[in-house]
Amino acid sequence: MTIWRFDAIGTRWEIEGELSSDDRAAVAAEIERFDREWSRFRSDSDVTRLAAHGGRLMSPDAGPMLSLYRELSTATAGAVDPLVGAGLEALGYDAAYSLRAGEPVAAPSDWTSLVSWSDRDAEVSAPALLDVGALGKGRLVDLVFALLAHVPGGLVVDAAGDLRVRGSAVRIGLEHPFDPTKAVGIVSLQDAALCASAINRRAWGDGLHHVLDARTGVPVQTWAATWAIGADAMRADAVATALFFDGGPELADDWGVEWVRMTTDGRIERSADCRAELFVARP
Repeated sequence: MTIWRFDAIGTRWEIEGELSSDDRAAVAAEIERFDREWSRFRSDSDVTRLAAHGGRLMSPDAGPMLSLYRELSTATAGAVDPLVGAGLEALGYDAAYSLRAGEPVAAPSDWTSLVSWSDRDAEVSAPALLDVGALGKGRLVDLVFALLAHVPGGLVVDAAGDLRVRGSAVRIGLEHPFDPTKAVGIVSLQDAALCASAINRRAWGDGLHHVLDARTGVPVQTWAATWAIGADAMRADAVATALFFDGGPELADDWGVEWVRMTTDGRIERSADCRAELFVARP
């Protein structure tokens, strides 16, 4: 298979498969469409407009993503919330990447009172900053994967740690969160998706990183990295986020998602059905 590498949505992509020039153009257009609607880092995005004025965002992703966020929020007792964007900005992870931390900002306790949605749109009743980082990249991987369903043979869509595979099994290392030259285990992935999250990614300052508890606006401290394996990337991505909080393992079990997670002091846990071969001893 040929490999197409490119940068988009602030990350590195690799797509393995026999893609035509038309396929590549279609992928680029779909990524641009999603980014223009949902990126809080673009001054011309719909999300940026809603943050300034409130109002409506027309998107086929609104229903699937926000409905899943409601399940995430319920399972984690409000720790995962699509209005966490203001908290990320307060700590310096803003559109300008200022990385200058101020006081933590908690998300609204009931985000569904401010945000409503249907299958194809979302509405914010007052200015508020949406951040779909808990599952948005997984959603986009699924969209690109579906767009390439006609491509013959095997297919791998990899967006820097969130990936989906069709065809022959692919062996994937689970990167150690404190030493990227090492792996904590290996997964053989076939016709499935794997998504990962870690506090060493998008980290700045002392103890500052992108995984916040929406209830407090403070970065999580107990868990260092998570990995989730599911039938689709959006749910796997959502579980990878939920695993940083109480309720995450139970949600993964309900959705049939396998998982591994590591604490900040190096201990590791896994679901009973997880296929990963681990190199780190469990407690």
